[in-house]
Amino acid sequence: MVSLVAVQPEARMSRTFERRGGPPVRPPGGKFLIGGAWREPMSNDRIPVIDPSTEEQIVTIGAATAEEVDLAVNAARITFESAAWRKMRPLDRGRLLEKLALLIERDADELARLETLDSGKPYYVTRNIDLKFTVDALRYYGGWSSKIAGEYLTLSPFFDDGGIYRAYTERRPVGVVAGITPWNFPLGQAIQKIAPALAFGCTIILKPSEEASLTTLRLGDLILEAGFPDGAVNIVTGYGATTGQALVEHPLVRKIAFTGSTATGKRILASAAPQMKRVSLELGGKSPTIILADADLDKAIAGAANAIFPNSGQICTAGSRLFVDDSIFADVVQGVADVARNLRLGGGFEEQTQLGPLISSRQMERVSALVASGIAEGAEPVAGASRLDRAGFFYQPTVLKNGRPDMRVAREEVFGPVVLAMPIKDIREIGAFANDTEYGLGASIWTRDIDKAHLLAEQIEAGTVWINTHNVLDTAVPFGGVKSSGLGREFGSEAVNSYTEPHAVCMRLDGQALG
Repeated sequence: MVSLVAVQPEARMSRTFERRGGPPVRPPGGKFLIGGAWREPMSNDRIPVIDPSTEEQIVTIGAATAEEVDLAVNAARITFESAAWRKMRPLDRGRLLEKLALLIERDADELARLETLDSGKPYYVTRNIDLKFTVDALRYYGGWSSKIAGEYLTLSPFFDDGGIYRAYTERRPVGVVAGITPWNFPLGQAIQKIAPALAFGCTIILKPSEEASLTTLRLGDLILEAGFPDGAVNIVTGYGATTGQALVEHPLVRKIAFTGSTATGKRILASAAPQMKRVSLELGGKSPTIILADADLDKAIAGAANAIFPNSGQICTAGSRLFVDDSIFADVVQGVADVARNLRLGGGFEEQTQLGPLISSRQMERVSALVASGIAEGAEPVAGASRLDRAGFFYQPTVLKNGRPDMRVAREEVFGPVVLAMPIKDIREIGAFANDTEYGLGASIWTRDIDKAHLLAEQIEAGTVWINTHNVLDTAVPFGGVKSSGLGREFGSEAVNSYTEPHAVCMRLDGQALG
C-alpha cells in the first residue's frame, strides 16, 4: 500500500445513522483498496447494503469487474515478489499484525457499531465477541510469524557411493491468496484470512460477502494506517458469481481460502482444479447435539439452546439436529422450547435485544420454507415457526419435535434459529444417526459418563466434537470439516500448512573430506 502521507481514509459517507446508545454510525463508501490506494469503481453497478433490522438501505458499495480484480491480483503479486516483502523479517510481519490489533482496539466501539448496523447482530455481541476474536486472532498469528520451522533429515539412500546424504526442508509461502468471506462474522472472517496469509509471507486479495462488507472496507483504512507494504492487502467488493469467480479463476492466484456454503465451495473447487490451485474450504454444517440420559439436564438444555439460537442460528456449527435419549426427550424439548420463547428479538442497538434478525429477505425465505417443509412432513412445532410481525428480517427461535432423519429440514443446512428434536431409544444407534448427513463440521455430546463421551466421540464424523459444551472455538485449535463440510483446516498449527508449502533441499557430502 502507498505511504500514509499520500493516503486519505476511504471516502466516508456524509450521511450518518442515528442509533440508540452511542454516537452516529458512519458507513464507509464503496471504493476498492488496490495497491495501497482507494479506487473509485469503474462500473456504475452498485450493490445496495440493507439494514436487516429495518429493511432500510444504508449505503451502496461497488461491484468489482474482472479488470479491477486483475489490478488487485497484480498488485498483490508485485508485492509478493518484491525484495522488500520477501526480505521482511518474520518478527516485523508480526509487529504489523500487532499494530493492526492495536488500531482495532482503539476503534473497537466504532467497528462494533458498524458491524451491528450491517449484520443486525446485537451490539453487545459484536463488541464483546466479534471484536475480541478479531484482536485475538491478529495477535495469535502475529506470534506465529516468527515460529515457522522446517526439518533437518538424515537420509538412508539405497546405494552406497561413498557419500553422506543430508536434507532439510523449509516452509515457503504459497503466494497470492484470494480470501472470500461470508456475512455471518464479517470482520472476524476477514482477519481469519488476512492474518495467517500475511504472517506466513503471502499477500492477499479479500472479497467480503456483498451482504456484509462495511467493516471489511473500514478495516482497509486501518491497514493503511498500520503501514503494511503497498499491495500486501487488497479489498474488492462485489457479487460472488462475477467478482468472486474472477478471483478464483485468475491465473496468478495460487491459493483460495473460502468460507461459505457447500454449493459455492464445490463450484470453487471445480474452477480451481484446472490450474491446480491450493484450496481451503470451510463450508456448511448440520451439527448434532446429543443428550444422553445421564446428562446434567439443566446444563444440557441450556447448552442445546446455546448451540442453535445465538446469531439467530447463522453459525456453521449450529446444533440444528437434537438427538435426545427417549427417557428424557419430553423434558429436554420443553426446556429448549422455554428458552426459545423467552429470547428477546430486536434491533442490534435496542437495549433488551438478545437475538437480532436474519441477514436478508432471501435468508428469511429459505428458513421459512424449510420450517414449513418440516411441518408438512410431520414435525410438530413446539416454539416459534414464524417470522415476527414487524419491519426487519426477524424469525422466531423455533423448536420442532418428533422429526425424522429423512426430512428435508433434517438434511439441509437451515442457517437460522431452527432445531429439529428427535428421540433416540438405543444408545447404539446414536453414531449412525449423527453421521447420517452429507456434513461433518461439529457435534456435541452431553453426558456425565466420560467413557460414553469418548467412545461416542470416536464414532462421530466431524471436524470437532465438543463434550458438555458446544461452539467453543479457539485460534489454537484446528478448525474445519469432513465430507461436504470442507477441505483443510484453519487455526492452530494447521494454518502453517494451509498457507505454506514444504521445499526440500538434498545434499551429498563427500564422506572422505576429513580423511
